[in-house]
Amino acid sequence: MSNNKQIRVRIAPSPTGLFHIGTARTALFNYLFAKKNKGKFILRIEDTDKERSEKKYEKDIIDNLKWLGLQWDEEYRQSQRIDIYQKYLKQILDSGQAFWCKHTKEELDEEKKKQMTNKEAPRHICNGKGSSPKGIIRFRCPDKKIKFNDLIKGELEFDGGLLGDISIAKDEQTPLYNFAVSVDDSEMKMSHIIRGEDHISNTPKQILILEALGLKHPQYAHLPLTLGTDKTKLSKRHGTVSVSRYKKEGYLPEALINFMVFLGWHPGSEKEIFSLKELKKEFLLKKINKSNAIFNIDKLNWYNGHYIRKMDLDKLTKLCMPYLPKNNNFEYTKKAVSLEQERLKKLSEIGDLTKFFFLDKLEYEPELLIWNPPASAMPKALRAGKMTSKQVKNNLEILQGKLSKMTKFDQKTLRRVLMPLAKEYGVGELLWPLRVALSGQKASPGPFEIMEVLGKEKTLKRIKEAINNEIQNI
Repeated sequence: MSNNKQIRVRIAPSPTGLFHIGTARTALFNYLFAKKNKGKFILRIEDTDKERSEKKYEKDIIDNLKWLGLQWDEEYRQSQRIDIYQKYLKQILDSGQAFWCKHTKEELDEEKKKQMTNKEAPRHICNGKGSSPKGIIRFRCPDKKIKFNDLIKGELEFDGGLLGDISIAKDEQTPLYNFAVSVDDSEMKMSHIIRGEDHISNTPKQILILEALGLKHPQYAHLPLTLGTDKTKLSKRHGTVSVSRYKKEGYLPEALINFMVFLGWHPGSEKEIFSLKELKKEFLLKKINKSNAIFNIDKLNWYNGHYIRKMDLDKLTKLCMPYLPKNNNFEYTKKAVSLEQERLKKLSEIGDLTKFFFLDKLEYEPELLIWNPPASAMPKALRAGKMTSKQVKNNLEILQGKLSKMTKFDQKTLRRVLMPLAKEYGVGELLWPLRVALSGQKASPGPFEIMEVLGKEKTLKRIKEAINNEIQNI
């Protein structure tokens, strides 16, 4: 390839299912390579499979590419290019390098069975080549070596004689994958094909088809696969695999971009956080690893938590709203969200973590009000044993009396007023029942933070309910 040839790469998903995280990673690498080299990033929807292709999946692809910030420069649909494929199918049929194959599925299955029994590479060698339109169209792979330099894997070589006569079209209006892809990559002037290494076996077939049509093939770069932690190909059993699902669960596009780029690529430094803008400058194909990448959900959670902590609180609150009960008090919601911003890993967690702020009445086991730390957590001299229900009631009534007289209800003032009492009655004995009465949860932010968000009226109401309703049942 000459240095002055424009870089043109593509992502070519089929709208037969939800946009997969592996396809999204391939799209990201193509996008970054194009932007790094001032080239073009093309979206090609491969929708020639009429039975399985659906518009809802096409919309899912487009929406999620936009959400990730991977904007394409040109857009194509294979279903709108049938006349182009017809022209090339006629050319390859007329040349004699393609022909009509009349073999039935049963005959092909029997042939494959025999080859596997004899430990031969499964392939079809057609002995009934026809010239009339019947059966499917096959391409006669020449018996020669196919060599190409993979920009990631290095020099690769295949034996064309082992490929057999490959199917390239159901009929003159319905091209199959390898033929349509070959024609499109040439017609669209693709300079590089960057895709997963599971496509390596298709590459020699596509090179031979292009050569038969008198067309040049692009350069190829096959990305290492993304595997689950058990070293098998990423699938639903490893958890979420579609981008739309990650979006629904409350992952941020910045986190997914940062996470995906490290699935096979390394910047050559210890830096782990990159913006999309920075990646456009940093990305180089030569920095892609040859070994497979391992999908680690904990690392994705770490990235997502990082971006949540750095986010403007107003923006974070707006993003959290779909996961919270409907309410019109944005400022109140913002205060609740602010308490969890530091430990939030994904937006969908906000509902469970802050739900007590939005309930009219809490429901919890009364025994939860009793502070009963494990003995190992306290010095022997301070072990006082389990609290009684009488102690819980007494301590909450003391707090109720103190809080009802307060006019300022911010954390600083609440802490200043209540901490002397906590030292007198015991920090755990006083503040544990208070926190549970306010949240109804075993784990939550501290009582001072909760009270500031709830305000005086709701705080006193919850303490009263704990005294009147819950303690009676201990």
